[in-house]
Amino acid sequence: MALLSLETIRDAVRTDPSLFFQNLDFARGAILVLRLDASAIRAASFLDDRILMPQSEGRWVGFDDLAALFTPRPSPLPLHFIFHSGHVGSTLISRLLDDVGGVLGLREPLPLRVLSQAQADLGAAHALLGEDAWTAQLEMQIAGWARGFPDTRAVVVKATSSAAVCCDPLLNASPGSKALHLNLRPEPYLATLLAGENTPLDLRGQAQARMKRLAARVSVPVRPLHTLGLGEIAAMSWAVETLTHCKSSLNFSDRVLRIDFDDFLAAPGQSLHAICSHFGLDAPGSFFETISSNPTLTRYSKAPEHAYTPQLRGEILTASRARNGEEIRRGMAWLAALARDEPQIAEFISA
Repeated sequence: MALLSLETIRDAVRTDPSLFFQNLDFARGAILVLRLDASAIRAASFLDDRILMPQSEGRWVGFDDLAALFTPRPSPLPLHFIFHSGHVGSTLISRLLDDVGGVLGLREPLPLRVLSQAQADLGAAHALLGEDAWTAQLEMQIAGWARGFPDTRAVVVKATSSAAVCCDPLLNASPGSKALHLNLRPEPYLATLLAGENTPLDLRGQAQARMKRLAARVSVPVRPLHTLGLGEIAAMSWAVETLTHCKSSLNFSDRVLRIDFDDFLAAPGQSLHAICSHFGLDAPGSFFETISSNPTLTRYSKAPEHAYTPQLRGEILTASRARNGEEIRRGMAWLAALARDEPQIAEFISA
């Protein structure tokens, strides 16, 4: 990676979103400032290390040095967030919001994932940061996200699925922000997750952190992770993310909009209009009326070079139900057992 000059950062970082905060390292006590132009940000499905190229230009800047460059803070643009349970259409909706015009979509910035992982350790003896220092880093990321290009009128950050734990701190730290929570009903969620080739790695890779979160939220002991099959792990993932969404909805009832992805696909124009209204984004009525013919709906949002339509998604789910029926059944049974003691889970299973 080529070294970005410190002079460039000093002169422009307060207002220039192309000086993107790509990584956050608590051990180093620094943030990686990476140069990304508007087209690179718009094209990116993941603003994590997958965005790094041999020709990338960046520089690690110490926390205190960067904070000093942001004093005083510039007037921020409207900043909103998309949280989700994973594989429930968040990237598609983020890209459709890009099509509204004037929206800068930031998809899965790595520092938000780092902050969500560190949040679980706050207050522990092994934590690298205390709560005040963690909040200061969250506020620095908010300041970085709330910069825009000349045509930007709002910024919408799409989080990694595990980062929904940061929803409440973000809304507390940014009072003008609103959040969208995306999910699926449990059975289609299980069918979706179990359809993927990388499902075992993805589910098991996040399972320990999610089980730890679930055990802290529910009132009864849960079966040990090592005794769960893949369908039950998928069900556990749905349960903990659903409970996380519920908590934010209760705490910020007027600032959190919850949408089921199947409901979105059944009426995309109406649903997208509701999302834009929630975020205060104006668009002509014709945009929503013609959304079903928008080319974005015909591509796989995480890799737009591949075709992917709602019809193809339906075929994949049908095949997954045929192939993974037993695991889906076990996952639904696990949820039913949990629902006997957790009214919120029971409510969403029966919805």
